Amino acid sequence: MIAPQHICVTGGAGYIGSHACYALAKRGDPVLVVDNLSTGNLGAVRWGPLAQIDLRQTEALAETFVRHNVRTVLHFAASAYVGESVSDPAKYYDNNVGGMLSLLTACREAGVREFVLSSSCATYGIPETLPVTETAPQCPINPYGRTKLICEQMLRDIAPQIGLSYAVLRYFNVAGADPSGSLCEMHDPETHLLPLALFAAAGRGPALRLFGMDFDTPDGTCLRDYVHVSDLVQGHLAAVDRLNQGAGPLTMNLGAGKGHSTLDVIKMVGLVTGRNVPWCPAPRRVGDPPALIANTTCARALLGFKPQRSDLYCMVSDAARAFGLTKTLEQEGAHAILV
Repeated sequence: MIAPQHICVTGGAGYIGSHACYALAKRGDPVLVVDNLSTGNLGAVRWGPLAQIDLRQTEALAETFVRHNVRTVLHFAASAYVGESVSDPAKYYDNNVGGMLSLLTACREAGVREFVLSSSCATYGIPETLPVTETAPQCPINPYGRTKLICEQMLRDIAPQIGLSYAVLRYFNVAGADPSGSLCEMHDPETHLLPLALFAAAGRGPALRLFGMDFDTPDGTCLRDYVHVSDLVQGHLAAVDRLNQGAGPLTMNLGAGKGHSTLDVIKMVGLVTGRNVPWCPAPRRVGDPPALIANTTCARALLGFKPQRSDLYCMVSDAARAFGLTKTLEQEGAHAILV
């Protein structure tokens, strides 16, 4: 008996990957999670079987794809800390680039037909103009961004040779949590602004460090395009549907199309939680552009991408709810699975 066609989500035990699994399952798509659990959370694998495989295990990966009749791959698995990529670039080339080559080889051997790559605005480096369009020069300024750009180039070169239709989705800053509160963001170590600000406000962590207050931005802090994780996932599902309809190749930005500064986020956390966010200034981090904002015209035109929850209040409120940091939820004893 042939297994039903599965959509494989690499990194499906992680923050974005688990939200993607949830959204796919809600619309009835059979899901297969591939994750080595080096950074993922086993408790987040609830919407499909788990194959605990490192992406560099090509033969095991291909056998798993065949067994589960995988037609489509959503590739989220990667090392993704900019600072760590500067201090340990070899790890990033081994995991991100080596893993990508192995994954594409497994796709060829198993006859996978569609591939959606999680790429990054880090491939643009410091953009010359804002908002950033997909045709902007890609000049990454850190090893993480360079590995993502190499993965894009690998896909463009290899996919036509193996009959693979693909989409490259360049994320901006992903934030928030599923509105149900059943999933939230948790990394180890945690480096993302919103959870760190929430932890600082709740007294669960140290004062928030603001890395650089002398950027050429309105308030001197970094300006970023924050997109709600649920909106981002809907963009992936739309890309899968377009590829299934014969479209492709596709390359586009996924963002909200507007920027918020670090201080904007801190103020919103204070508004939502009713708590002060303790913070202290810190030196700039290597590899931090002053501002990154997406032009999303292409995603709107080709995918019908219209973020529904990517206003700052909504993203902070959803994240606070998932962490149990709103007054109502604290009274109800709300909790979340940490992803």
